[in-house]
Amino acid sequence: QVQLVESGGGLVQPGGSLRLSCVASGNIFSIDAMGWYRQAPGKERELVATITHEGLRNYADAVKGRFTISRDTWNTVNLQMSNLKPEDTAVYYCNMRQFGNGDDWGQGTRVTVSS
Repeated sequence: QVQLVESGGGLVQPGGSLRLSCVASGNIFSIDAMGWYRQAPGKERELVATITHEGLRNYADAVKGRFTISRDTWNTVNLQMSNLKPEDTAVYYCNMRQFGNGDDWGQGTRVTVSS
């Protein structure tokens, strides 16, 4: 089994910043990509950002220029979020995909952007 543990969510005012972190552990053999997805109330889960094992980054249009995804170590992924907007309010989920395996997901961390 794989465990993904997120941290860093919380309440922030519009225009503020937050940093999300995710640590993966367990049966990890070869990571293809890690990333972040989010699900707002009443909406489907959507991609926020991903980063491949080669360091290629992909961002949703809604967060380009405001969010930055990075990997500090082989089993962590971070999401630096700046200039946050109320529409960024959601539960953010860490995702990991290994070669030959399906997706693993964290439990989610809630981000609320409100004044």
